[in-house]
Formats: sequence, structure tokens, C-alpha cells
Amino acid sequence: MRSSILRVSGPRTRSTAAKAAAALVAGAMAFTLTACGGDDDKKDDEGSGGEKGAAASVELPKLDGQKLEVAAVWTGPEQENFTKVLDEFEKRTGAEVSYVPTGNNTSTFLGTKIEGGKPPSVAFLPQVGVLHQFAQKGWVKPLGAEAQAQLDKNFSTGWKELGAYEGKQYGVYAKAANKSLVWYNTAAFEAAGLTAEPKTWDEFLQTAQTLSDAGSPAVSVAGQDGWTLTDWFENVYLSQAGPEKYDQLAKHEIKWTDPSVKEALTTLAQLWGKDDLLAGGSAGALRTEFPKSVTNTFSGDTPAGMVYEGDFVAANINADTKSEIGTDAKVFPFPAVGDASPVVSGGDVAVALKDDKGAQALLTFLASTDAAEIWAAQGGFISPNKEMNADKYKDDVTKDIAKALLKAGDDFRFDMSDQAPAAFGGTQGTGEWKALQDFLKDPKDVAGAQQQLETSAAKAYKG
Repeated sequence: MRSSILRVSGPRTRSTAAKAAAALVAGAMAFTLTACGGDDDKKDDEGSGGEKGAAASVELPKLDGQKLEVAAVWTGPEQENFTKVLDEFEKRTGAEVSYVPTGNNTSTFLGTKIEGGKPPSVAFLPQVGVLHQFAQKGWVKPLGAEAQAQLDKNFSTGWKELGAYEGKQYGVYAKAANKSLVWYNTAAFEAAGLTAEPKTWDEFLQTAQTLSDAGSPAVSVAGQDGWTLTDWFENVYLSQAGPEKYDQLAKHEIKWTDPSVKEALTTLAQLWGKDDLLAGGSAGALRTEFPKSVTNTFSGDTPAGMVYEGDFVAANINADTKSEIGTDAKVFPFPAVGDASPVVSGGDVAVALKDDKGAQALLTFLASTDAAEIWAAQGGFISPNKEMNADKYKDDVTKDIAKALLKAGDDFRFDMSDQAPAAFGGTQGTGEWKALQDFLKDPKDVAGAQQQLETSAAKAYKG
């Protein structure tokens, strides 16, 4: 069994703060991620407005009649799951909370709102780079004493420093993500005669070919959402080039024309350049959004065999398909391209954009075990909150992922594109997202993709 690389780079800051979001030990996951789901009905009731409800352990002020708006990227099942958390906050405080999805261009959406004088009370930022940009502009408000107390009680130093900037605490990393997982349809594997999960990139390609030869679309790729393609690249690059190069590229200390990038793109082209291995071919992949990539794998007459993405895939499996996690849907670590399996993580940081009592109260709640346990009971979510009750997770697969996250402590690094300026790493239709979509369309043009990436990166990092 190959060892894992624990890697989630922080932004351009000191080493501890640069260690960001969830890292999972691939060796441990190999034993635990295919566990069967357990007691879903029971956990649906606990902490989700069901019969038992959630035991209050955090004091919140009364906010009768106060209106709050919360903005985040989530839609569909992820939005519905998060709404359960907001419902409980309303119940305890008397506040009225509305939710607005930002779309994938979170920084642009929020920047327009802020400059127009109508910011939401609280927003979730999916990129560390955006948190720093907003802090530089004075758009985010420091945490109040009550929220800070919950953060100090429930989160490790690494997670706290991730939500800080220049010595001030601005955010709460209420949601983490392991972005180094491949989910697979067990029926498709059985029909193709596959009995083992691939451990290496070569084995992964062989598995995909076997699925295709057996009549199943092999891999469902969400190419319409450029962010998923950055995650593909980061996993290949981290495993192949190693952590030092990963850190350097994340900070743009080396150029995207570096030979290590050429090697990673060439490796990706082994999959992306074979239409028979992609559901719908590259053209179909470029028309596929992330939620559809999941339903393509776990529903329909000819489901795909595999789909790559983070632990949050579970939310879409639970809500949009009839598949059961641990039985019909299983998961394995992203295959090792080099000597070790990669682990790339991400997360969403909650920040106050209004300096008022309601925004601070919601951040206090989001930093508590109460909110984490309510959210965990819905599925498709893991928390870096070290004090929450792990038995609240909806299924054993997610529970094991979360336990491995906490076991990793502060030895982790963050999603590379999320560290970059938003113009390069976090904006639909531009920068890295667009360059990798163009590369998916034409995987033979490695040099062209490198130059496109470097041109965009150089401009964004200078800005």
C-alpha cells in the first residue's frame, strides 16, 4: 500500500497558516472508505429539526425580527442541507434568515453587492485568496468575542490561522472538503468483472478501459464547471511533482511553463484525450455540470463507472439518486501518479460583511458544535470542528473521512487554485478554469495550455 502526501497549501503566508483544510491519510482510507452506511434514518432525526432536535450548547442572543442574508456557492442538495442549520439558528434567536446563492463567481458576486452598499450579513468564501483580498479592502469584519471563544474551543490552530489575515481573525472554516476521492458504481464494476480498486494512475486507466470495453461510460467528468478540472490537475500534480513543487506553483514561484506542469498535463491527457473513457466524450464532459456528473454515475440506464470529486459528492448521491453510500456507491483515494497518493483539501470560510449583532451571532453559531452536528446529520459534509460528536455523521463513510481529517491535525495544505487570486483560480470563464476547459477540448496542445495558464497567472498575481 502506498503512503499518502498530506498537502493543502495555504496562501502566501507563514508556514503554519499556509497549512490549510483537510488532509486524509490514504492508507487509513483504504480500509475505511468502503464501509457501509449506517443508521441514516436515526441520524436524519438527530440535530436536523427531527424528533430529538439538537441540544443547545452555545448561547445566542435574541434577534427577534432582525433580518439576515447569507450568501454561499451551494445550490441543490448542499443548499438544502445548509438550510437546516439556518432553520435552527432562526428557531433559537428569532431572526429571519434568507439565503442567496452566489454562483461560481463568488468574489465578483459579493464585490458587486458590497460596492453597491447591499452586502449580505454573512458570506461563505470558497477561496483563501478571496478572504485575503476582501480583508485588504476592509470588506470583512473581525470576529467578535463570542465567535472567537467558540473558535478557540472547537478548532485547531491551523484552521484558525487559515481564517485570519495579518494577525486578525476574520473567518470560521465551518465546512471542510477532501478533494482526493474517486466514487464508483459497484454494479458497473461487477458487470465489468472488476474486483479491486485501482491504487495507481496506470491501474486507474486500466480500470477505465475495462469499464468502457464492458459497455459502461468509464469516467464522468464535470467539465462545464472549471473548478473540478483544477482539482483533477492538482491531484495529478501533487502526486507526480511532489509537495515542494506544489507549494512553489501555488505561490507562482515557478511558472506554469515549468516542465513539471507539462508532465502533469501530459498525464491528464492520457484520460482526457480518450473519448471512449469519458462519459459523452470530451464534448459531453464540457457540457456536464458537477451535479450531473454524479447522477450520470449513479442513476440512469447506462451509468458511468466512476466520478472524481470530494466528500461532498455524498450529498448529491443521497438527494438525487437511489444509490446507497457504502453499498451501491463506494469510494477510493485518488490514485497515486508518483510514489504517493495525493490528498488535496478545500473548505469554505464564513465571514461577516456587516458589522452587526446578527452577523456575529451567526458566526458564533457556525463555530459551535451544535451547527456542525446539525449539518453533519444531513450527509455530504465534513467539519474541522474537533469537539463535535462524530456519531452525528449520516453514514460511516463520511464519519471515517472526518475522523481521518481530525487525525491529520494541522499537517495539511489547501487547494492550489483556492489560494490564487480569484481572477486566476476562482472565476468562471477566465484564468485556470478556462485554460483547463480549453485543454479538455484539445488535450494534445500541452504547450498551448501551459502558455495560456502562465499568461493568466502572471497577470493575476501581479494585480
